[in-house]
Amino acid sequence: QVQVVESGGGLVQPGGSLRLSCAASGSIFRLNAMGWYRQAPGKQRELVASITSGGSINYVDSVKGRFTISRDNAKNTVYLQMNSLKPEDTAVYYCNAGGTTYWGRPFGSWGQGTQVTVSS
Repeated sequence: QVQVVESGGGLVQPGGSLRLSCAASGSIFRLNAMGWYRQAPGKQRELVASITSGGSINYVDSVKGRFTISRDNAKNTVYLQMNSLKPEDTAVYYCNAGGTTYWGRPFGSWGQGTQVTVSS
C-alpha cells in the first residue's frame, strides 16, 4: 500500500503564508508525480499545482506568482509554499501521489486533506 500524509494547514490572515507538506510512503518503486488539489464548499476539486519526477511543474492560473511547489525526491515529499493568501484560497487541500509499486502496479493515492482558511 501507498500512504499519503499531509500537514501544514491552518487559519491565516489575508496576505499571510502557509507551507503545506505531503509525504508519500509505502511500497513505492517509482513516484512519477505529485500534485496539490483543493476543494471549496460547493465547488469542484481543482488541480492547484503539480510536479513530476522530472521536475515539470504546472499551476492553476489563480495561484501563479503566489504559490510554489517543490519536491524532495529522496523523501518522496512535496511542498506547497503559499504566499499572499486570499480568502478565495480557502479550501480543503488534498495531495495526490502517483507512480509504480515494487510489484509493478500503478497507483494513485490521496491524502486525507488539510483545511486552509484565509480570513481576517
